[in-house]
Amino acid sequence: MRIALGVEYDGKPYCGWQSQAEGRTVQDTIQAALSQIAGVPISVIAAGRTDTGVHALEQVIHFDTEADRPLTAWVRGANALLPDSIAVRWAHPVPEEFHARFSAHGRSYRYLLINRPVRPAIQTGIAGWFHAPLDIAAMQVAAQCLLGEHDFSAFRASQCQAKSPVKTLNKLAIYRVGEMLVFDVSANAFLHHMVRNLVGSLVYVGKGKYPPEWLAEVLESRERRLAAPTFSPDGLYLRRIQYDAKWGLPQEQD
Repeated sequence: MRIALGVEYDGKPYCGWQSQAEGRTVQDTIQAALSQIAGVPISVIAAGRTDTGVHALEQVIHFDTEADRPLTAWVRGANALLPDSIAVRWAHPVPEEFHARFSAHGRSYRYLLINRPVRPAIQTGIAGWFHAPLDIAAMQVAAQCLLGEHDFSAFRASQCQAKSPVKTLNKLAIYRVGEMLVFDVSANAFLHHMVRNLVGSLVYVGKGKYPPEWLAEVLESRERRLAAPTFSPDGLYLRRIQYDAKWGLPQEQD
């Protein structure tokens, strides 16, 4: 039997999603809990990896098991064994052809950025921070050039393993809620560090270092060295994975 799970987690205590020989990861922690429920080792596959310090509002994973357990065991039972920083939101049986990564046709991220002169205390680790005033209107203008299908090599980490740098960005909304700037980004897929690199470059525009049209020049150049440094992981959230309705997953709409 193949089971899909929707999982949320606080990424602060972990060395990212991917299982590692050294370091505590989200994957290792979830697998340990599910293995206790099943009574045998369980290996899970995720829709996408998240880096150290990056959070998830709804990561989607799947695993195969011969253990006959009610769906509640994979939710409440697992949550009883997981630390407070990780929670299973739902469990759903899926056909064997379902794959958490390859069946996904879209992904959405959210970046939260506190924009005020002094650093936060309570929100440390759950939101990014920038001290200088940001011109959100200029950032919104700059963001328009990124929409659609492009080669995003200028915003790609050197260690990225994606086969192609060409992705389709469907949404990049920037808005302010009090002291918080919110970046909502959706695409068919993302490159490694792509969202954080986009946020960093938009902040360059917002603080007046470059005009809005500079971002189009960086995109066209395909040169990572011309874009801004990778922004902090603190405010980045994997918000949603999009799947066809045929899988019947109990997901909220983006």
